[in-house]
Amino acid sequence: MEVEELLETRGDTYGQYIVVSRISQDIKKIMRSSPNYETMPNYMRESLDMIANKLARILNGDPHYLDSWSDIAGYVTLVKMEIEDHEPDKR
Repeated sequence: MEVEELLETRGDTYGQYIVVSRISQDIKKIMRSSPNYETMPNYMRESLDMIANKLARILNGDPHYLDSWSDIAGYVTLVKMEIEDHEPDKR
């Protein structure tokens, strides 16, 4: 698949990239201004950043696209696994 075709397909699913970018950055700005953000380990912050992008895609594109919801569940599961494996007192 050519890059142009891929971008068109993604645009059909997620909406205009420029709008997704704005929504995602707005969500991330709010998260980064929260009291706990700086105290969180990198894996939590990265998962939140990725979830923000997936939320932006859902809010701007096809909200019934299952992969977006599955991706969010995946990022949540990765954080959960880290907590369970490395912070047993937090379970």
